[in-house]
Amino acid sequence: MASIAAVVPAAAAAADVSCTSAKAGLADKLERDITAALTRRKGTVAVGLHDRATDTACELNPSRAYDSASITKVTVLATLLWDAKKDDRYLTDREVSLSRAMIVKSDNAATRTLWKQLGMKKIKGFLAAAGMTRTRAGAKGYWGLSQITVTDEQRLLELITTRNEVLSDNSRGYLLKLMSQVVPSQRWGTPHGVPSGVSVAVKNGWLERATNGWRVHSVGAFKGRGHDYTMTVLTHGNSTMNYGITTIQGVARAIHKDLATS
Repeated sequence: MASIAAVVPAAAAAADVSCTSAKAGLADKLERDITAALTRRKGTVAVGLHDRATDTACELNPSRAYDSASITKVTVLATLLWDAKKDDRYLTDREVSLSRAMIVKSDNAATRTLWKQLGMKKIKGFLAAAGMTRTRAGAKGYWGLSQITVTDEQRLLELITTRNEVLSDNSRGYLLKLMSQVVPSQRWGTPHGVPSGVSVAVKNGWLERATNGWRVHSVGAFKGRGHDYTMTVLTHGNSTMNYGITTIQGVARAIHKDLATS
């Protein structure tokens, strides 16, 4: 999603990355390589990584809030599935069609329809159930202006990729299936540099506003070759959409490489 607006340049991206790992040397390598990827990149960047296989986690600006853009579409579908689970029902054919368009093609009209159908009470109810305490749903129907953080996006990815009481196994599988079928033109971002043999589930978001330039975000879940990890990269202050994509992909490439060689 995007709107026409003036671009306001931002300061250089801060790169105070913090990593921990049960794998000897991996945390230091990731800190060094993510920092190098952000060197000389402008804008504000937040990063989250969690690999279950090596008990590895990295974060940069995990609590900084960003306008969500289309990243929030994953939350919308998760809310719909959570609400259907409470009522012990399947999604209707209409809901299936809207959900697919919203995730696979990032269709805004489908998102508006589902957002309105759910309403703020259910959306806030899901956020509370999911423990996404720092996420603020966009008011007056402006779902793309929801406020998100790396911490909460990583929490959502955790719910989607591991068994829990909030989302059923079928719901998690459905979310991952749609995120794995995103159209080729929107498969940029966190999947960049992923090794062969590793599964990819992704959702991206992009939005231009009068302040802080382009918001460009990417969340992804990856599994294979001895790793099982989730990644979130949120950015704003980008002069163009492509500038933000390049920043995200530099971080993603470093992470995939370091995990693959660990």
